[in-house]
Amino acid sequence: MKIKFKNPKIKITSDGLVLQIPIKKGIDFKPNKDYIADIKEYRRKRSLNANKYAWELINRLAIKLNLTSVEVYRQYIKEVGVYRLIELNKDAFDTFKIAWRNNGTGWLCEKVDNCPHEGFVLIKAYYGSSCYNTKQMSRLIDAIVQDCNQLEIETLTPEKLSLLKESWG
Repeated sequence: MKIKFKNPKIKITSDGLVLQIPIKKGIDFKPNKDYIADIKEYRRKRSLNANKYAWELINRLAIKLNLTSVEVYRQYIKEVGVYRLIELNKDAFDTFKIAWRNNGTGWLCEKVDNCPHEGFVLIKAYYGSSCYNTKQMSRLIDAIVQDCNQLEIETLTPEKLSLLKESWG
């Protein structure tokens, strides 16, 4: 069950901290049962329009550059640079790379350097755009649009682009 709420309160009682959540409808809790709550900040669902438009432009660029769409997309993933630096046992790199890529098309990783610890390497593990926030997705779209403009590929007006990027949220 998911519950959307605002203004939770925390009270201190003799039993410890108590979280009070205002809800609009009753919930039937069974006596003497344990429950688990996973509380995180609410984020409205993303618009797929921004992602769809990015792929439209990527496809046009791929044709113009004589590359595959996946090659162009992966270049942008590295250019936008949403990644995590990880120190990893060098013998585990190939296995990690396969597992990381299984997350999606844009989930890439590459060796950056050797580490001071013998037998370890430093890698960049790039996240695919599916987990980008609004700011990151905006950077991705801006980079794609800039390249499209240089190659005289038609794009949306700046006003329409702005609305599209905001909808990613």
